[in-house]
Amino acid sequence: MANSGSNVLLLTAVAVGFIHTLVGPDHYLPFIVIGRARRWGLGRTSLLTFVCGLGHVLSSIVIGLVGVAGGVALARIQGWEAARGSWASWMMIVFGVVYGGWGVWVAYRRGDHRHTHLHPDGMLHVHPHDHGPGHVSVHSHGHGKDGRIPWKGLTPWILFLVFVLGPCEPMIPLFFASAMSGSWREVILVAAGYSFATLIAMHAIVAILWLGLTKLDLGPMERWSHALAGGVIALSGIGMAFLGL
Repeated sequence: MANSGSNVLLLTAVAVGFIHTLVGPDHYLPFIVIGRARRWGLGRTSLLTFVCGLGHVLSSIVIGLVGVAGGVALARIQGWEAARGSWASWMMIVFGVVYGGWGVWVAYRRGDHRHTHLHPDGMLHVHPHDHGPGHVSVHSHGHGKDGRIPWKGLTPWILFLVFVLGPCEPMIPLFFASAMSGSWREVILVAAGYSFATLIAMHAIVAILWLGLTKLDLGPMERWSHALAGGVIALSGIGMAFLGL
């Protein structure tokens, strides 16, 4: 019976982790739009997804373990998670607005017309075209030697901080349910199952959407990609703050 109960809790944790990720666009949309706007390949986008996702689940695991070990009431832990969720959502909104504003500035500064295509190695490549007299086409790699905007900058760090603050609310009741058995093994199984499902779901959705977006040619709208990314991120934060996504 004990093993049966452990299996039920583990399967529940996996299912809840997957569904929670799927219905929460803030778990994957920021990585998709940032990766697309900054012309990162799938590997680089997936790495940022993994690091942020790991920080996301580990922060809630630590809080849950402290609560279980210290005998803190479930309602109090859930109150902590709700407060963290509010901070994270507003940070995402502010970040999206600021990033979008920077994107508008970049778009106005960059008046050329650009085309994007995908290289076999997974790199998004942009070709600027001067539509002046004679329509001379200029091939440029843009920001880095490989045409991608490098890691330098605050964007990855801000996303990481937002996701560390962002709570995994459904995990906490599962923690307390597993702790009722008096077995730390069940608590660890629940944490591992929920974390595994969340990270796998995040990576799968990011990969599928990333592959779809690489086929999308924004044409003249390409120079507005950063502004569009900021708007999507801000909307994800609004969904967190007001719709409970």
